Amino acid sequence: MFPMIISVEEVRALKKEIEIYKQELRDEGKAFDESIEIGVMVETPAAATIARHLAKEVDFFSIGTNDLTQYTLAVDRGNDMISHLYQPMSPSVLNLIKQVIDASHAEGKWTGMCGELAGDERATLLLLGMGLDEFSMSAISIPRIKKIIRNTNFEDAKVLAEQASCSTDNGRVNDAG
Repeated sequence: MFPMIISVEEVRALKKEIEIYKQELRDEGKAFDESIEIGVMVETPAAATIARHLAKEVDFFSIGTNDLTQYTLAVDRGNDMISHLYQPMSPSVLNLIKQVIDASHAEGKWTGMCGELAGDERATLLLLGMGLDEFSMSAISIPRIKKIIRNTNFEDAKVLAEQASCSTDNGRVNDAG
């Protein structure tokens, strides 16, 4: 998985590097998975906004919500003076997430998510409604999120996601989840 991607050219260059290393392994007679999947870690607004192009180049996406939120909102979550502005469920962040999921699905690919938002039970229904395929979270969050997923009416989750996509208010999106 390629981190901190900002352009299609980066992905293409990295894929060429991987092919060079694969050929070296072949030449050395070493066994390896020829069909290893290549993915992009979507952590930058740049990657999110070109997701439809990136999806043609890779097998999957993993959305890194901590960095994506920080870079989208231009907020240093470690700075106590402005950390209250760090809101992963802001409409701008959620719209980028939806854009990435839609781009991957349009190409028949899957999208996972890591970061605090993936394990936030207030966001689970919303993310399911957006079509998120995989959640990666700390072990302590798994039972709560699993219970929510098992009890989810996916049509209701889609309606919730649609309503959230129309919101311009952080508070309303947070209340929706």
